[in-house]
Amino acid sequence: MESITLHVNGQPYTVEVHPDMPLLWVLRDLLGLTGTKYGCGIGQCGACTVHQDGEAIQSCTTPVSEIHDSEITTIEGLGGDNPLQSAWIAESVPQCGYCQPGQIMTAAALLKHNPNPDDEAIDEAMAYNLCRCGTYQRIRRAIHLAAGQSEGSAT
Repeated sequence: MESITLHVNGQPYTVEVHPDMPLLWVLRDLLGLTGTKYGCGIGQCGACTVHQDGEAIQSCTTPVSEIHDSEITTIEGLGGDNPLQSAWIAESVPQCGYCQPGQIMTAAALLKHNPNPDDEAIDEAMAYNLCRCGTYQRIRRAIHLAAGQSEGSAT
C-alpha cells in the first residue's frame, strides 16, 4: 500500500492504495465518483473513459501509480452546462445510458483537439467507445451539434 495524491476534478485527494490498482476503482470505490462506469475491464469498450491532462484514457487499465501530478477529469468534472451534455439531450442520445459518460468524455477530448470535426474524424475518435443500444448516429449528430455544426454540414 502507498499513499498517493490525485488531483481529480480540481480537488486534491490522498488515498492509501496498492499502486497497481486501476484508476477506475479509486474513482468509484474510494472517491465515490460513480459516473465513470465499469464495462469490460480490458480497455476496449470506453465506458470508463476519463481525461488525464485533457487526453481521453481508459481508467480500467490505467494503474493509479501512473497518474503522478496529472489532472484527472471525470464526467462529474465536466459540469452540467457542458455543450456536449446539452447536445446529448437535444439529440435523444441515451437509451440505457450506461456507456454515455465514456462517450461524452471521449467526445469532449475530440472537440478540444478538433473543434469542427467531420464525420470521419468523429468516427475515428469514437471507434473505441461501444454502445450496445446502437446510438452511434445520434452520438455523431450530438457531437456536430455541440461543435456548432448543423446536422447536414459534415462531409
